[in-house]
Amino acid sequence: MKTVLVLALGEIREGLRNRWVAASIVLLATLAFALSALGSAPTGTVNAHALSVSVASLSSLSVYLVPLIALMLSFPALVGELERGTLLLLLTYPVARWQIVVGKFVGHLAILMLAVLVGYGAPAIVTGLQGDSGWVGWQSYLAMMGSSVLLGAAFIALGYLVSASVRERATAAGLAIGVWLVFVVLYDIGLLGLLLADGDQRISPALFSSLMLINPTDAYRIFNLMGSGGASLVSGLAGLADQVRLSVMLPIAVITLWVVAPLAAATALFYRREV
Repeated sequence: MKTVLVLALGEIREGLRNRWVAASIVLLATLAFALSALGSAPTGTVNAHALSVSVASLSSLSVYLVPLIALMLSFPALVGELERGTLLLLLTYPVARWQIVVGKFVGHLAILMLAVLVGYGAPAIVTGLQGDSGWVGWQSYLAMMGSSVLLGAAFIALGYLVSASVRERATAAGLAIGVWLVFVVLYDIGLLGLLLADGDQRISPALFSSLMLINPTDAYRIFNLMGSGGASLVSGLAGLADQVRLSVMLPIAVITLWVVAPLAAATALFYRREV
């Protein structure tokens, strides 16, 4: 455990020296402030509180930004060490390969958690202090922040799987962008095309929700937009929430599986890699 923590601290120090990490925090905070300010308009018409509206807005934002930030953090984690020649030096120390993977993962997850806490926490405090409804809906907002970190962890693990599968950093970068496009953009376009082609309406709400749950980003949407009453009203998912009865923890379990499985696969590939 001490070795894992040392490796994690090293990744945190290296990550915080990168200007784009600070830029990611500023970007999340800026967009969160903007969405919190612009999202106060529908609160009176749909009887939703300011923080609940923020959950709906920031959930849609997080689906695009958090996976991208996580992949940019993680794709060079292993292949970058290999290209620089530092991986061979690192393996000369009494450290197991799984400790390298887990230590780096913990460090990158800590950086992402810091970005989410600062980027989303500051707007929440301002909204809670200035809004007429005060802190109503803070539980859903905290759940959104926590699930955002979990979603980021899933894409960090996918980035590690990419990093362990290739031998060049440029290839890993291209694959990371491809992973982002598939999970964030193309999968939902495919679902939409499937619905448009289903003229006989054979796809039931239960089947559609199951197809959405396969994708970690859609599972994240389901958890946040259907788990909060105010957010579901604003997002338009209240009707679907009434038709499909899903356990609140099922989307979280799916995202957790997307953390564990790719990380385990990345570790197995890393053990077979020759340096």
